[in-house]
Amino acid sequence: MPTVVLTGGFPPRLAALSWHQPIYVRGTIANGPAVAIVGARAASQVGMDRAHAIARHLATKGMHVVSGGALGIDGAAHRGALEGGGTTTVVLGSGCDVLYPARHASLFREALARGGAIVSMWPDGSAPHAGTFVARNSLIAALADAVIVVEADVRSGSLSTARAAKKHGRILAAWPGSRGCDSLLGQGAAIVESIQDAELVALGTPRMPKPIVDTNPDAACVRQAIANGARDVDAIVRHTGLTLRAVLRVLPTLERCS
Repeated sequence: MPTVVLTGGFPPRLAALSWHQPIYVRGTIANGPAVAIVGARAASQVGMDRAHAIARHLATKGMHVVSGGALGIDGAAHRGALEGGGTTTVVLGSGCDVLYPARHASLFREALARGGAIVSMWPDGSAPHAGTFVARNSLIAALADAVIVVEADVRSGSLSTARAAKKHGRILAAWPGSRGCDSLLGQGAAIVESIQDAELVALGTPRMPKPIVDTNPDAACVRQAIANGARDVDAIVRHTGLTLRAVLRVLPTLERCS
């Protein structure tokens, strides 16, 4: 299948963002509802199973799945979408003809054969490197209506996809339990703790932490911890003795009140 270069006439989601960078496409970019499912390469089996289950469920509901093709969470999401009878877009950090990682080459070909797409920001023949993976994360978010981060460390590249989601005005959600995802939840991301929650995200009605008024004693404890120098979720938990979930529910409220 030949690679098509788009320098204008972009798909609606990109056009709405006034996208101007050329993109290289093999296959068909979906115009229907789309969700990006991303996360760590060195993911746990539990995290990969969750990504697979979410993608499979969304595919059965007619949702398109976007991800970056990497090992770990990304690959699990692509496989889940295909197993659910849906389509998936692979956004590479290389040219469309450089199928990286090589062990996912058959997965990428299946995505194409099943009506999905391989997309890149670089021409055919371009090799991947660290900078291209970070850059392509913006395109992953741009091609979706929402981004779900399933598992991530605080230095995970998927957090740049989360930042791009905010920049592009996409819904951002995370599954609690990993340091990167907990950080996103502390910054106001929607919570996903089940495939039903993921479906709510896809439908544009994500489940948010319950609002807590500032007179709540937990809120007062968190505010005091921050005033005393706690700068991340783990530090606040240690400082206050509160549970992680209690801290995550308080932080978005404090942001809205600030």
